[in-house]
Amino acid sequence: MQRARGVGGLVTQQRDGVTRLDQLYQDGCAKIRLPHTHSSALEAVLINTAGGLTGDDHMQWNAEIAPGGRAVLTTQACERIYRSIGGPARVETRLTVGANAHLDWLPQETIMFAASQLDRRIDIDLAPGASLTAVEAFLLGRDAMGETALDARLRDNWRIRRNGRLLHAEATRLDGTLAERDGLSLLAGKRAFATVLHVAPDADACARRLATLRSMLPDDGRIAASANGERLVVRALAQTGLALRRLIVPILAELSGAGTLPRLWHL
Repeated sequence: MQRARGVGGLVTQQRDGVTRLDQLYQDGCAKIRLPHTHSSALEAVLINTAGGLTGDDHMQWNAEIAPGGRAVLTTQACERIYRSIGGPARVETRLTVGANAHLDWLPQETIMFAASQLDRRIDIDLAPGASLTAVEAFLLGRDAMGETALDARLRDNWRIRRNGRLLHAEATRLDGTLAERDGLSLLAGKRAFATVLHVAPDADACARRLATLRSMLPDDGRIAASANGERLVVRALAQTGLALRRLIVPILAELSGAGTLPRLWHL
């Protein structure tokens, strides 16, 4: 059967204190658009023209941010992972951030439909002095339809390195069992969850960020933050996609290099 295939990538350059596009590549169903903004950062919108992914579809995204650059990568809409009758949909992302540059990796939520399968890997290489704010959020089924997508399957692997040294690694796995959905140490009955990762240039800068964030967090345990060295990790759980956004949007705005989010993120 016909499958979706897409490869998209960009490379930036610094000119007159502004981050500009140097190279752009797009193939298949992967498209990249560059909206006009009033910021010195480059904003790029990643688009899957296939309208979603299903079994054996394959997407690849690549970006290289020049030293001293500022870039924001987001998506046009939520990515949808549909029912699979074969293997998993695969998404591979590789990002490189130059010395003293900052990248905001801000894709909108991924919606997992019933019987969907997703295998995703994110590799990010940071040069000395580079910083990063990244988010990945998942919705298990559609809120308006009352879906729970109990049999959705997910493999999500992150590898973040600085100057070749492994800085952060994590793996999320969902096998469609009630134990992982209802367990207090897992999803605790929630259908929406997100991880926000911020990598600061050094541990002191990370500690200052954590102190600011903790004053913003609600006291009910739906969202929590911790720091270790130059890494700051925020985890959030919610019952609906809208509730999840209300939790993470203020956090992302605080951690973003531009101090605000792309228009596509505004409720």
